[in-house]
Order: sequence, then structure tokens, then C-alpha cells
Amino acid sequence: MMTSVLIPAHNEADWLPACLDAVLASDPVTGGVEVIVVANGCTDGTADMALARADDFTQKGWSLKVLDLATGGKLAALNAGEEAATGDALIYLDADVHVSPALIAQIAGALDTSDARYASGQPNVTVAGSWLVRAYTRFWRTTPFMTCGVPGFGVFAMNRAGRARWGAWPDIISDDTFARWNFTSDERLGVPASYDWPMIDSFGQLVRVRRRQDQGVAEVVAQFPQLAANDDAQDQTTPIWQRALRDPVAFAVFCALRIAIRLPVWRSSNRWARGR
Repeated sequence: MMTSVLIPAHNEADWLPACLDAVLASDPVTGGVEVIVVANGCTDGTADMALARADDFTQKGWSLKVLDLATGGKLAALNAGEEAATGDALIYLDADVHVSPALIAQIAGALDTSDARYASGQPNVTVAGSWLVRAYTRFWRTTPFMTCGVPGFGVFAMNRAGRARWGAWPDIISDDTFARWNFTSDERLGVPASYDWPMIDSFGQLVRVRRRQDQGVAEVVAQFPQLAANDDAQDQTTPIWQRALRDPVAFAVFCALRIAIRLPVWRSSNRWARGR
């Protein structure tokens, strides 16, 4: 079973090399792997940098394709990448994520079925920002979104039977939410291998990005209300008050950010506000 790894990249020349290094360090995958970098609307050297790594992938026995789109936009990049992909398993990888060596092979194995399936690994959230960001992250890690089911941010995957559940990617902000909610909790598979996902560095940028993520989820609910039934992030196994007592400082910062999201501070006119 061929596996396709799709990496949409908009001005990711500073981040993509480490992402590709991690992919190159991956364990062998039965059926082979093609990596497709979709540079979209880039004004830096993202596409050229990716092309320069093609020989490294050839030496590994994998292939690397680079699509250089003139216009930016993640959803258009996903559509273009899928059109070029030949794999039976489709892995969607953010350009700032570092996969562990076992992840791609484990996801490919989990998706090797005729039944529609979605898969991801175990996120390791790396934090290099201020104490406010570190405190927020500590509490965020205890939320149902992080502790229940398969969150799939940064890396998510599906087989062709799963991808057949919709046509082209719709023009939405939260592609990961849309993809995850197209599968029931029983169809979402979490493999044990991990990946590193970088948290936003500053509190102000974190407010912008979390506001955008809330808007993205609300957008999916408004446009595809039937999918909301597949949200499994509502389980309160540990009550919030218990989690707050365990780390009151982190809880206070978490609440402060949730309040700031609803205020005009750090508001961006960019629908695709980024963390860096």
C-alpha cells in the first residue's frame, strides 16, 4: 500500500528543513512513500529548498514532489496535493511538525483496511515561549480535547475509503476539525508513535490563533451541523475544578486567554492568523 505524505507550505523555508529531516529519518513503510510538498503563495525559498532535498528521498527509496502554486491558501494546497497523490493512505502534515521515526509506518499500517478510517499519533506539545504561554499549555493539556479521542492537530491521516466521504476541501479555517468530524470516534485510530508540535511563542499571538481556531470550529458547525455529533471532546473524566485546584496559576492564565479571545485586543483582520 503506497502512502502519500502531503505537506502544505506557505513561506515555511525556516521550518520545512527540520520537518523533512524528520520524515527522512522515518522507519521503512510497506508499499513505499511519496512526499508531496505544496508550496502555495510563497515569497521565500520554500519550493527551491524542498526541491533541493529530492535526491535525499531518492536515496531512501522514497519520492519527493514539489508543487509550486502561485496563490496562497491551505485548502487549495490540499486539493492540489491530493490530485497529485497516488497513495492509498493520505497523511496530512504541517510543515512545522516533526514526526517520530515510527509514526508514518504506524499510521500506514492502521489505515491498511477497506473500511473508512482516520488516524493520528500522540502529540508532544513543545513550548519555547513566555511563562504565560507555558502556563496556558499546562492547563490546555488537561482539557478533554487533548485527553479524549484522537485530536489530530498537526498530523492527521485517512485512507481512500475515508477520503471519499467528501469532495474537494471546502473553504474553511479548521481543516483538521472538519476532517476529524467526518469520522466517528470508533473510526478514529490513535497510534502510539508521537510527533512534536510547537506551541505559539507569545501570549498575544496565542490569543489571535486561538480566536481563529474557535472561529474555525464554529464555521464547521454552521456549515456542516451534522458533523458535530462526532465531536468526542466533551468527556469530563476529571472535573475542571479538580484540574484547576491542581494548577491554579495555569487555570488562571487559561481563563484569561479565553476572556481575551472575546475582547478586541490583539484582533487581526487576517482570517488565517498564524502563530509565527
